[in-house]
Amino acid sequence: MLEILQSPSLAEKTTLRIGGRAIAEVVARSGKACEALPETLRRLGGVPHVMGAGSNILARDGELPIVLVRPAVRDMPEVVGEAAGKTLVHAGAGVRMPRLLGFCAEHGLSGLEGLCGIPGTVGGAVAMNAGSYGCETCAAVHSVEIFELKQGFMTLAAREIKYGYRHIAVPGNINEFIILGVTFGLTPAERGGIKKLMAFNFLKKKSTQPVAAHSAGCVFKNPEGGLSAGRLLDQAGLKGKRCGGMAFSHIHANFLVNEGGGSAAAAFDLIAQARESVSRRFGINLELEVRVAPWPSR
Repeated sequence: MLEILQSPSLAEKTTLRIGGRAIAEVVARSGKACEALPETLRRLGGVPHVMGAGSNILARDGELPIVLVRPAVRDMPEVVGEAAGKTLVHAGAGVRMPRLLGFCAEHGLSGLEGLCGIPGTVGGAVAMNAGSYGCETCAAVHSVEIFELKQGFMTLAAREIKYGYRHIAVPGNINEFIILGVTFGLTPAERGGIKKLMAFNFLKKKSTQPVAAHSAGCVFKNPEGGLSAGRLLDQAGLKGKRCGGMAFSHIHANFLVNEGGGSAAAAFDLIAQARESVSRRFGINLELEVRVAPWPSR
């Protein structure tokens, strides 16, 4: 059965802690519950938007004409087989990434160490192809179970998924889909080495990024050519710049943080200033990595 919450506040649903209210939030705690999703969405009206833990979302202020769809399938990580020399680990889309990484470390399974310190859910990490320190989530994916509003349930093999920098695409005429579960193909390795690398990556992230702040992660994508958006913002004088409770972090200029009482209006003001400054100084147009809600449908 689907759970329906009326008028949810996106300020309470996102890690950036800003945003207005949606029409409703629909929570699916099992794949079977999704069978009622098309009719439920038709009844509620508004535009459906799939959201995980809200760790990469910049929500607009005011009343938002959207219905949040949250896959909360929390099947805990488990080894489900082997294929092509890899150990297959399955996890529900609603499982938090730290829980999955902890399972991998305890079972001596390598391939996701670079994601240590990344918040959010398994489903969200795949949907955005989250990455860090040369590791991309989708590079370790074996298969993905999804529910598509028109076509229903399907399982996609890794070869059917096209992924790039913070983006995935699936085959066919598939628009709004919900990730329900993911199977990863991981390499057996020595547990101590995996834990040591995860600890190193986490400490490095903690020392260079505002991991404890109310943030949505990196605001801008890194431009092509190996350039760093954070370095460009720093050189353009944006590090630590404040506006109405929002600020570019003094630790890492590509992180927009809510210092208290921030709003989407202030966030967009800072983003506009950053884009203009970087464009004027370097001739580079920065592209958003954070998703803006409401965001265009796929």
